[in-house]
Amino acid sequence: MIRPSLLSMVMAVVATATPVLAQTTAPVCEGSMGYASAFDGRRTFLWRPDWLETIKARLATDETLQPARTAMLARADAALTRGPYTVVDKTRTPASGDRHDYMSMGPYWWPDPAQPNGLPYVRRDGQFNPERDTSAFDLTDLEAMSQDVQALSLAYYFTGDERYATRAAAFIKVWFLAPETRMNPNFNHGQAVPGRVSGRAEGVIDATRLVKVVESLGLLDTSSALTEEERASLRDWFAALVEWMATSEIGRAEKAATNNHGVYYDMLISEFALYAGMDEVAQTVAERFRTTRIVPQFAPDGSLPQELTRTRSLHYSTWTLTAAFDLAQIGSCVGVDLWNWQSADGRSLRSATTFMAGWAGRENQWPYPELDKTETQGLYEVFQRGAWAWNDTDLATDAALYRERNAELDLNLRLPPYAP
Repeated sequence: MIRPSLLSMVMAVVATATPVLAQTTAPVCEGSMGYASAFDGRRTFLWRPDWLETIKARLATDETLQPARTAMLARADAALTRGPYTVVDKTRTPASGDRHDYMSMGPYWWPDPAQPNGLPYVRRDGQFNPERDTSAFDLTDLEAMSQDVQALSLAYYFTGDERYATRAAAFIKVWFLAPETRMNPNFNHGQAVPGRVSGRAEGVIDATRLVKVVESLGLLDTSSALTEEERASLRDWFAALVEWMATSEIGRAEKAATNNHGVYYDMLISEFALYAGMDEVAQTVAERFRTTRIVPQFAPDGSLPQELTRTRSLHYSTWTLTAAFDLAQIGSCVGVDLWNWQSADGRSLRSATTFMAGWAGRENQWPYPELDKTETQGLYEVFQRGAWAWNDTDLATDAALYRERNAELDLNLRLPPYAP
């Protein structure tokens, strides 16, 4: 049960707006209950039961699904004998002195060669410093935990083998619940920069990995691997994270971001709020997304100007749209239609998708800065999801251009090709 005072506090932070009509979809996502009524009690929000059921029916015989199925089962089987993961085993201690606080390093920050000790670090946009993936920080464990939990929960759903559910639950208990190993529900020390700052607003985006966990928990709802008391404690943990995102200095700064970070903030706080039973928070964020994100960040021609300035502009354009699509799905759970909303001058999710579709099959001609034009995962997901959102066979055709080279993606186990 979410405390009334907590809900009131969070609601005071997120701005209110006029509600819009809900998108008509089948099956129906019903607020914080998600798709439970249409999915045998499984409380998912982004993983639609009709999509998963379609894939489950095809999994044994559809050759196009075998690469993704093989990759998923290989990861799930490996996860049975590795882990669990925890924030308390990193080799560095956060500035707070509490090893239960998550800690990571900004991805594009490097030692300054002009300084004997390399401090303070300097930024190289788009160039990943491998130091961030070491045991000094928590990002590698967070990534591994979320990927393993997702693979295990999918393996449980598709095979019915309780071993997978039991192992996924073990990972979740260690990361979120056990007093000795749990993560505190904050990202105060996310994306720190050595010699500059012990944590930044940008670190909130590290929480994208937890979306996989929330959706995976829905698939685990039919298992007894987690008790009702443990499920309640998990809801409390995510409620506390929502409170931190809404009220902390770092959370507020991330909310104020005017690029992909702001879009991801809205999606993350909404997803976590729904899981925690805070429907009003998700509804409010989805409602204001039109005027606080789409209008200022989406150009009338469909481009995302803030992302086009990056050295990885193609990646960041699709990366931002993916989060916007997630929020549109969450919005449909709370009666807000973002899929079909459009400003007076044409700014919308639809126009942004059309802009990206203009480069389908010719991404190598993308005229903006991009360090790696061979990366097509983002294009594949945007076109695949867009085809379903607007019943668009042209987008389905665009997605098909990238299906073979992305055949191993777990996306293929959660989202089938569009079929009218």
